[in-house]
Amino acid sequence: MDQLTVRQRVDALAPWFHNLTLAGIQTAPAHFLGDYPQRHWQSFEHALPANLEGRSVLDVGCNAGFFSITLKQRGAARVVGIDSDPRYLNQARLAADVLGVDIELRQITVYDVASLGERFDIVLFMGVLYHLRHPLLALDLLREHVAGDLLLFQTMLRGSPEADPVAPDYPFSETDVFNRPDYPRLHFVERRYAGDPSNWWIPNRAGAEAMLRSAGFSIIDRPAPEVFLCRVAPLAVADDDDALKVELSPVRSIGQQRRSSP
Repeated sequence: MDQLTVRQRVDALAPWFHNLTLAGIQTAPAHFLGDYPQRHWQSFEHALPANLEGRSVLDVGCNAGFFSITLKQRGAARVVGIDSDPRYLNQARLAADVLGVDIELRQITVYDVASLGERFDIVLFMGVLYHLRHPLLALDLLREHVAGDLLLFQTMLRGSPEADPVAPDYPFSETDVFNRPDYPRLHFVERRYAGDPSNWWIPNRAGAEAMLRSAGFSIIDRPAPEVFLCRVAPLAVADDDDALKVELSPVRSIGQQRRSSP
């Protein structure tokens, strides 16, 4: 594809959120975050193996395909990118075509990942959580249906960067703990944040980590301030005596109670 044709197709699919270089043409050269997501990726790319030969990858909310293409270039055997926005998927198709990279692209939401019918060695869930009206449901669905080993998770964080331990339980009379700035929390955005009406829930660091654990992911690394590398973990539940046990199989269904309580 000659440069003029690439320029015409890039312009036709504007605006772009991923700044990619296609045939010498940058798709978002004036991005408010700079050379995004390339510079962002450089801060945590060491968290994943440099050689992904034989691995399968699912990129949830793939946008214009930067991460899908990058992991395919690292040797991943198969990369599937999903997004709800057809324009983003068309951008990713163009980028993959120009760069000569074979990735699969599908228009589904994170709430529909069960339809994929398979698990992936690596799941990317980056820059999506705070755009969801039901963020914990999304994490539950990823854990239940598609996460086979690693989850690379990134979310915008606001509030305290601390994540000190909290007790497993508090009496009804205890209220001061909720005033701790490091207590796990989600900040609800009723209308807009940063001019974006798709921003719904923004966690603090403790909240993001608690949600990941609750959904069945063990955090094994924090390679960058808003990035968490996780591994699929057994789900902790409580038996009739309220003693914690590990539920190895089957993986709990969405909505199943984890603890028996009055």
